[in-house]
Amino acid sequence: MNIHDLPKMIDLSCVKTDITMNELTRMVELAKQYQFICCFAMPCYTEWLVEQLKNEPDVMVGGTVGFPSGADLTSTKAFTAQKLFEMGCDEIDMVINVSALKNAEYQRISDDINAVRERIGDKPLKAILEVTTLTDYEIRKGSELAVANGAAFVKTGTGWCQKPTTVEHIRLIRDTIGTDAKIKAAGGVRTLAQIEEMVDAGCSRFGIGLASTQKILKEARIWQD
Repeated sequence: MNIHDLPKMIDLSCVKTDITMNELTRMVELAKQYQFICCFAMPCYTEWLVEQLKNEPDVMVGGTVGFPSGADLTSTKAFTAQKLFEMGCDEIDMVINVSALKNAEYQRISDDINAVRERIGDKPLKAILEVTTLTDYEIRKGSELAVANGAAFVKTGTGWCQKPTTVEHIRLIRDTIGTDAKIKAAGGVRTLAQIEEMVDAGCSRFGIGLASTQKILKEARIWQD
């Protein structure tokens, strides 16, 4: 894996509570420099992000729905998804209702996913499970529900939890869904070695914050040299 491969696997993310405009601007600069596949901001900055990247056809803009808990009303999620779609987002990352999953309210989760998917046309939908809060059974069930309701990706987390996504999470999801959807890892991915191990386990996309991405790029340059 080299410095040229990595940007096509990494969604650059500035989605934390205390994100600054300086960080958002730096994300845009880095995306333009390396042509990262996608960039994410929270909804209030997404229209700005679309404008900043409008002349970069190879850099997509993603939209966030239901961050961080997924416990918004279904109607709120659907409305947000539609607005992000209208702004020009190329992909939508949506947190499923994590509490509903733990309560075995599977129809509520299906309704949530479908309500969002119906508002975004043919744009890819990533369903976020927040795996570090779940049992293995709940991860399997959440993955199955995501795929059954049309998600293009099963995503491990928002990056807001303290515990990191692990390669074991990737293996469990891949074992559950086979090749029916792709996997995106987010939350705690900090090194090039982690990325390589997760790719081997079946992960094809990574959501990584600005600081960690810069660190990983530095690792890749050293390795390449």
